[in-house]
Amino acid sequence: MLEMVTKGGPIMWFILACSMVATVVFLERLFHFHRAQIKSADFLKGIFNILQRKNIVEAVSICEETPGPVAFIVKTAILHHEDDDREMGRAIQEAGLAEIPRLEKNMGLLATMAHVTPLLGLLGTVLGMMKILLVMQQNTPLVQAGDLAMGMWEALVSTAAGLAVAIPAYIAYNFLVGRIESIVLDMERASSEIMAFLSGQQDHA
Repeated sequence: MLEMVTKGGPIMWFILACSMVATVVFLERLFHFHRAQIKSADFLKGIFNILQRKNIVEAVSICEETPGPVAFIVKTAILHHEDDDREMGRAIQEAGLAEIPRLEKNMGLLATMAHVTPLLGLLGTVLGMMKILLVMQQNTPLVQAGDLAMGMWEALVSTAAGLAVAIPAYIAYNFLVGRIESIVLDMERASSEIMAFLSGQQDHA
């Protein structure tokens, strides 16, 4: 492995750094989404049962103990249960907007790694080809194949490494985007259901 890195030239160290950054970001986001995405239907059913008993404090306490944006939005709605629908909807919307940046944290960095590494590989290819041309110019007319090997290795290894990092990073980015969209959909459903429930409670009050 170290031999391949050495043959790939100095650009390989930048590609390896990008690989490490992409891996750390992906694992951190994966763990965050695993905690953030709950079974919202079961969670809401439990909250509704508690609210039907008029136990607001217990419902808020359960929301605070439950991780993720769905619980935060439900808690916000409960805290505004005495407001009219417009005010409650505005509070829920603001809570949802506050949660989106937390979900998208470092996603731009992962996308950057996926786009930059092929360009670094291309740069390594260009530098390798320049090295080949320089050797050919210096050793003309007695150019040996061995004289060109180092430049060829640098060109090919850096390109391969750039693609080897970029492809998984791009797949990981799209996978995480899918998780974000799923969580946002859960947030929207939870918002609609808790608002409908609390509005119904107000009507029967």
